[in-house]
Amino acid sequence: MGRIDRFEDLDCWKACRELRVFVTREITPQLPAEERYRLVDQLIRAARSTTANIAEGFGRRHYLDNAKFIRNSLGSQHECLDHLITDNDERMISDEQLANFRVIFEKSSALSHGYASYLARTAKK
Repeated sequence: MGRIDRFEDLDCWKACRELRVFVTREITPQLPAEERYRLVDQLIRAARSTTANIAEGFGRRHYLDNAKFIRNSLGSQHECLDHLITDNDERMISDEQLANFRVIFEKSSALSHGYASYLARTAKK
């Protein structure tokens, strides 16, 4: 891993960006119009929160604040997964789309957990 000067340099932010883009470009446009102000709104907010929380934590410049916001991002990542499981259960998205999302989710989740572990180790020094 190279030098981290901006939140955009974090691998977990990059992975969450991929998650956010997938949700907004591949999933939400195909959801039914009657879900626009219910599920679509919640899903977009959760997807945007994944990257926004990482950025906010990084900007706090303190490992404890940063760790708190990484945990918030992880919660939003799991919220997105739950919404997509719901979409699949209700036949709004295909099994393939859910499987594609799971690959992105697993990557973003693993990298975010790794960053949280790094912050915890830094706090103990």
